Amino acid sequence: MFVRAYMRASTRDQDAERARKQLEEFAAGRGLTIAAWYVENESGAKLDRPELFRLLRDCQPGDVLLVEQVDRLSRLRADDWRTLKAQIAERRVKVVALDLPTSHQFSASGADDITERIFDAMNAMMLDVLAAVARKDYDDRRRRQAQGIGKAKAAGRYSGRPENVKRNAAIIRMLKEGQPWSSIQAASGCSRSTLSRLARRLKETA
Repeated sequence: MFVRAYMRASTRDQDAERARKQLEEFAAGRGLTIAAWYVENESGAKLDRPELFRLLRDCQPGDVLLVEQVDRLSRLRADDWRTLKAQIAERRVKVVALDLPTSHQFSASGADDITERIFDAMNAMMLDVLAAVARKDYDDRRRRQAQGIGKAKAAGRYSGRPENVKRNAAIIRMLKEGQPWSSIQAASGCSRSTLSRLARRLKETA
């Protein structure tokens, strides 16, 4: 059994490795060693996260996917969460989250079959609950943000997020050079929607 730690933050301005010490202490307290770390700055509302799926590809049956909180793993919509759960189940990976006590038994050995099946069922239920709560929190924050922007616009105080001129100029330069979109995203950290918008801008000015 290998323990594989997954750390995520939503933007490049946030520290995705913030929880490293907590995860190390959790594993050490149970006599476990974290064999590999997977770190990325991607929204938990996105199913397409390269490091998360690299972790799953690396996993062998019985490996542990260790996260600080369930929302580091998922802020997904229900259908995307079912897709991710199916991938985890297919690889027979055990999810352990520091904020999900029912998952901690996966890091211990020696449980009999009946006990393990009971904890498995309890953990699956609680994992679903926390994933749903994480998604609701995401939706609530987005709604409050939209309401705030709407009020600011109505009052004439909203001008939108300022453009990152230096970064966008570099992206346009890479587009002109014919670099693949995946390479540009990896180098710049921009979203695909931003890349698409800049590609349209480049086409219009060509």
